[in-house]
Amino acid sequence: MRNKSLLLALIVIHHSLHQLTLSLTPDGLSLLSLKSAVDGGGGSAFSDWNEDDATPCRWTGVSCMNISGDPDPRVVGLAVAGKNLRGYIPSELGTLVYLRRLNLHSNNLYGPVPEPLFNATSLHSLFLYSNNLSGPLPSSICNLPRLQNLDLSNNSLSGSLPESLGNCRQLQRLNLARNDFSGDIPGGIWPPMDNLVQLDLSSNKLNGSIPKEIGELKSLSGTLNLSYNHLTGEIPKSLGNLPMAVSFDLKGNNLSGEIPQTGSFSNQGPTAFLNNPLLCGFPLQKPCKNSPSSPSGGAQGAARPRESPKRGLSTGLIVLISAADAAGVALIGLVIVYVYWKKKDSNSCSCTGKGKLGGNDRGRNCIFPCLAGMSLKAGDDSEMEDPEKADRGRGEGDLVAIDKGFTFELDELLRASAYVLGKSGLGIVYKVVLGNGIPVAVRRLGEGGEQRYKEFVAEVQAIGRVKHPNIVRLRAYYWAPDEKLLISDFISNGNLASALRGKSGQPSSSLSWSTRLRIAKGTARGLAYLHECSPRKFVHGDIKPSNILLDSDFQPHISDFGLNRLITITGNNPSSSGGFIGGALPYLKSVQSERTNNYKAPEARVPGSKPTQKWDIYSFGVVLLELLSGKSPELSPTTSTSIEVPDLVKWVRKGFEEEVPLSDMVDPVLLQEVHAKKEVLAAFHVALACTEADPEVRPRMKTVAENLEKIGT
Repeated sequence: MRNKSLLLALIVIHHSLHQLTLSLTPDGLSLLSLKSAVDGGGGSAFSDWNEDDATPCRWTGVSCMNISGDPDPRVVGLAVAGKNLRGYIPSELGTLVYLRRLNLHSNNLYGPVPEPLFNATSLHSLFLYSNNLSGPLPSSICNLPRLQNLDLSNNSLSGSLPESLGNCRQLQRLNLARNDFSGDIPGGIWPPMDNLVQLDLSSNKLNGSIPKEIGELKSLSGTLNLSYNHLTGEIPKSLGNLPMAVSFDLKGNNLSGEIPQTGSFSNQGPTAFLNNPLLCGFPLQKPCKNSPSSPSGGAQGAARPRESPKRGLSTGLIVLISAADAAGVALIGLVIVYVYWKKKDSNSCSCTGKGKLGGNDRGRNCIFPCLAGMSLKAGDDSEMEDPEKADRGRGEGDLVAIDKGFTFELDELLRASAYVLGKSGLGIVYKVVLGNGIPVAVRRLGEGGEQRYKEFVAEVQAIGRVKHPNIVRLRAYYWAPDEKLLISDFISNGNLASALRGKSGQPSSSLSWSTRLRIAKGTARGLAYLHECSPRKFVHGDIKPSNILLDSDFQPHISDFGLNRLITITGNNPSSSGGFIGGALPYLKSVQSERTNNYKAPEARVPGSKPTQKWDIYSFGVVLLELLSGKSPELSPTTSTSIEVPDLVKWVRKGFEEEVPLSDMVDPVLLQEVHAKKEVLAAFHVALACTEADPEVRPRMKTVAENLEKIGT
């Protein structure tokens, strides 16, 4: 009897286990191995992972898809990131044969990356960064034939980089930064990687020289980051063959010799090469001892061994050489002057933005001619009024023209009709229609700065020298002890903020992709000109859609640059009654509430920080993301809509990381244009490069403009 009872109990237990096994799909059982491998079962991260469920497809972090020929949906994505999970990665995840994306980053997972994981041959994205994984990089990792994204950064992985990485022919992004990898960087692994767009091996213990084969990565974009290793030797010239858009980050190594000057090296700034004591040459402020431009080198130095130690040059020969040198210098001077005037008189793009008052200066598509050696220095081609007239303005309150194309008198301004356009921290702005029907924009500044006239004039004239088709043109100014005005071109079609959101703040679908791309390109050209060619290499400091004005053809015009220093002189609170012109222009009391500026770079939000061009690049990137997504990072003070995404950069980066369909991130209007998808994706990559958290990684604005020019052409 006892034996029968025991047998019956075993049958019941077996039946229960059999039912349990049948209740969950094999994919679900494999996933439960992760829950078991995490200390405490993962807590709330796996709270709905129940073994009694029929399918894991409703579990948090699990994505499924119907596969042809399979009765049950199969697991294709697993994302359990940032949950502070402590445990190891179980080998059983390798049995998920349809798994495409594995995202376990930003946890506290330890131990090695298990080799059996790479039996999941459908994997194309593996994000395990910011854990505590250790051991070598498995040599079988490139057994994954579809692997495109591999990010193992910020772990404790060690050993050498395996030669088998060359088998990852579909790899697009490789990030192994902030680990303990050592040894040489293999050269043979790079040529097969035709699709690699991102390479980051920074902050490891890699040594030896930089392989010349890295120069064969023709698809690379963004930053080639090999910084903070123990790399030695000369920088291979072949890196100059990389696309011009690629930024280098080679700082913090032991590289030596002269920095090459070919190809993409010409786009690099000094920060790319810092903390390499033995490097020399441009762009570092450290000439090479044997450089031809060095006083100790060149032909003169090379000729010395052939000179007789007992006999100098004869007086006649010295005179002859001096005469020949003088003639040569004069000839070169004539050639330079001839070339300069040919360029000035030709139809080539000069970006001076000359034109009649109110004109749009269209028909040109220039970026920054100063980079070709035509820098606009203070006083060049400025058409400024003479200093005597400017000085008279101090005492009499005269209207002072910035250029000769501005001809109307102060009385005409006083008689004109004026309309308030708005008020900001940079003064009140009016639309004033002159007697000849031409409108101008008049900005009324504060009343202060009576003792700082010369400083004010110097600032205004510096702004007036900036002449570019995509920058609002300053035409004149007025100074009196109790009144300061700036007169500029009036741009007729509002600003980008209104065009994108409409006057009510709701989304507007009126802007096609071609129009948005035109706005992005023009804004990038103007901002690059400010950074590279303007007399003071201006930092705008407040790039956002409301400061990008649009003309009737939707060409963009950057406004409000250079005004912050003027405000420190005059203040920003015009009087409601004082001033010679106070009665002619209506007064607008400030009713605007303070808003958080989500276009600002992270480092710009630190109190007391000094503005840099990198701030502008980040802000432009956010504007570009808004053009692409239709989402606004600005929160309305009264309403909240689905188009408001305060941290737009984080939202887009997360979407790309989790491979959210492009249609879910892009303004639906853009997808109506058949050709737009590829161009939109390329623009997204430009925007993400601009909005890197590290300012040093962001590209220069001229590089951004060049990359955008390639889109759609």
